[in-house]
Amino acid sequence: MNTTATTDIAADSPMRVVLEVFPGARRTLFRKYHVGGCSSCGFEMEETLGALCARNGDLPVAEVLAVIQTSHAADQQILIEPATLKEWMATQPTLRLLDIRTREEFDAARIASAIHLTRDVMQEAMARWDPDAPVVILDHKGEQSLDAAAYFLGHGLRQVRCLRGGMDAWAREVDPAIPRYELA
Repeated sequence: MNTTATTDIAADSPMRVVLEVFPGARRTLFRKYHVGGCSSCGFEMEETLGALCARNGDLPVAEVLAVIQTSHAADQQILIEPATLKEWMATQPTLRLLDIRTREEFDAARIASAIHLTRDVMQEAMARWDPDAPVVILDHKGEQSLDAAAYFLGHGLRQVRCLRGGMDAWAREVDPAIPRYELA
């Protein structure tokens, strides 16, 4: 677990540390400033936040950090704990559990009611799912699900959440019969 406090992030913090403390920072930087999302505006993990801001139009570091922190707080509101998801599965009949892992991961270890995200499922979700019905997105360890949630929220699904810690946390905290695994 990361022990760096959010108040320890400053202009001299390497982007590696910024991303450890604020996992959604890359998405936030790209959305707000078009920084870090592609090869022309990307950054190295050891580049400092200050250097990144300086070479992108002298962005004010304090402003950029405030935007990252605000976005991080919003991300935290989207997360759902594994135990809470278990309760929701028992009490919310319209809940959809959307698994964004690879087909191989899904086939190897999954929650029985989960739907594997395919192109067809995505099209169905956008066209026919009730935008007010709850959807919980899960990945392997909770590292990509917030990006997927941002996509679905941006396309009109209003009750999207993400499983904190992904399938790994579910297997560890709720259903130890599901095999845990590491990706190479």
